[in-house]
Amino acid sequence: TSTSCKSHYSTTSSVNATGGLSHALPRKRLLQQHGALTAVRYSSVLLCSTLQSRPAASNKQRLAQRVDTRPVLVPHQQAFVLSTSSSVCMSSIVEKLQNLVVGGQSPRADPSSNMASSEEVFVGSIDQGTTSSRFLIFDKAGEPIAVHQEEFSQIYPNPGWHEHDPDEIVKSVENCIEGAIKEFEKQGHKKESIKSIGITNQRETTVCWDIKSGEPLHNAIVWTDTRTAALVRELKARPGSDKLTDICGLPLSTYPSVTKLLWLLKNEEKVRKAYEAGNLAFGTIDAWLIYKLNGGPQGNVFVSDPTNASRTMFMDIFKLKYDDQLLDFFSYEFDLRKVHMPEIVKSADAKAFGQLTLGPLKGFPIAGCLGDQSAALVGQKGFQPGEAKNTYGTGCFLLYNVGEKPVISTHGLLATVAYNFDGKPVYALEGSIAVAGSGVKFLMHNLGFSHASHKITELAETVKDNGGLVFVTAFSGLFAPYWIDDAHGTMFGITHHTERGHIARATLEAVCFQTKAILDAMEKDSGHKLSELKVDGGMSNSALCMQTQADLVGIPIVRPKMRETTALGAAIAAGFAVGVWKDFGELKEVNTAGQTTFEPKMNEADSKKMFKKWEKAVAMCKGWLAEEEAEDGKEKEAKELKEESQKEGEEASKL
Repeated sequence: TSTSCKSHYSTTSSVNATGGLSHALPRKRLLQQHGALTAVRYSSVLLCSTLQSRPAASNKQRLAQRVDTRPVLVPHQQAFVLSTSSSVCMSSIVEKLQNLVVGGQSPRADPSSNMASSEEVFVGSIDQGTTSSRFLIFDKAGEPIAVHQEEFSQIYPNPGWHEHDPDEIVKSVENCIEGAIKEFEKQGHKKESIKSIGITNQRETTVCWDIKSGEPLHNAIVWTDTRTAALVRELKARPGSDKLTDICGLPLSTYPSVTKLLWLLKNEEKVRKAYEAGNLAFGTIDAWLIYKLNGGPQGNVFVSDPTNASRTMFMDIFKLKYDDQLLDFFSYEFDLRKVHMPEIVKSADAKAFGQLTLGPLKGFPIAGCLGDQSAALVGQKGFQPGEAKNTYGTGCFLLYNVGEKPVISTHGLLATVAYNFDGKPVYALEGSIAVAGSGVKFLMHNLGFSHASHKITELAETVKDNGGLVFVTAFSGLFAPYWIDDAHGTMFGITHHTERGHIARATLEAVCFQTKAILDAMEKDSGHKLSELKVDGGMSNSALCMQTQADLVGIPIVRPKMRETTALGAAIAAGFAVGVWKDFGELKEVNTAGQTTFEPKMNEADSKKMFKKWEKAVAMCKGWLAEEEAEDGKEKEAKELKEESQKEGEEASKL
């Protein structure tokens, strides 16, 4: 048992007189062959019961005879120390606990004190990302109890194109729910203790389906897809394009959902026929998932929350409603009012999102929904204006809470909705980076650098710096604050001395440089300098990357121990809707223990010198895509002229 304890805990921590593990310890069950210690947290104290290894019924009878089993609160002053740095016999701990609790040494709490029920309470969270789906189950302290993850196919029909199979996404979510529930019940929990389910999802990714049959009409076009670059240039040339951002908060780019929908209408016959028949439904991944999980046409729950709807370019960010001026601008070829769009509802609502209709959680309510980056801000508890987070995932997304009024950026940022729990929306400035973790995967899969992502950091650590190499990872153009659609990935500064370690380091630095550019823009828009930046996501596991980030931005980088903040944010939304948590104050201590802070170490002059070289590289990577498309356009025009000439010749022959 003592060996098991050591494997879980490495610091000296206290156990209060009722056996509750203090904040320094993760809340895990400590099991041993002869007994079990079960801890349940109640606000700032912990309640526990000690049970010997006997059938459940006899345990209850035995304890009922020996002790009043009503909840007991014990002041933290009455405590003894469990040192995990030395061997401790679990049976002696259990004996001490029994002596304290059963022996009457613990004072009874005032019945009027504010104490939660002894019933276990959990919230489920569907985390539907770009490369995988997951289902996590969180307890009231915000700790993940069970999780199941499943990857799904990434479809790349052409260079710059990125698609998902909508049905495969739904199936992956259903599989994850089933897998996580099996693990949850294996631990001895009852699924009935799950009070609600939240959804967080990749944003902008666009799905079109038949509203009558519920069947998808095309693969989902993913947020990273750049096939609409030429269409974006056409739209930017139309009168009124410069007024759009002031209404919806987004600039015209390949990023928002609107251009993906227009492309499908122009190029896919099944989508166009559904439109002509009045059956075309459009939505982002949240709307598609909610619709399908509720049974499709039978359930007919077709909704989206403002954090997702704000990414379409159809929603007035001030009114949280679809806007006529926006719809008019984009309806120059197809009347978008004929397209079925989801109703916009609050991010936390016990009824609006319906309930699951299949699987082990059939009948359980979906009560919350947040786009992934808004969910991460909520999961990082960025509830106050001036707080910010950066998620280092497939892409990289920095959100800065600006309060209850949107700030329309003049420095290349997006205005978006952070969350809307009680009908009073909270807004954020956002900077998006297209390539973050996907750059690491590029080194792994395309260049064969490694088979594991953490090895890329190890490779980067084999060199002391980037060796003069700058890698602009513009695989899908450049997002905020640059918004260069015609950029391609480019390396500058390659010499005879360049090694794989330099390329690995430059790949990590590319994310850090773009993050600095976004932070600089945020400070200009808001008029305030950030004091710290909270981080999460897969790339935040790299200490080298986080230290580089701190050096470049010149402020502390704070990384939580539990980094499932996106899924936690969706769970918080769903929990608020059904009363698991009543206010933000109850979340104050959630996910704070064990965080790591990276302080800046580089002098400011060196940092500025590095960033200046990055900015020069960005300026030099423009125009590659435009030139290629110009050549493609010439070839297409020549082909069309040839086909037209052949057709005229055939008609002449017939005559």
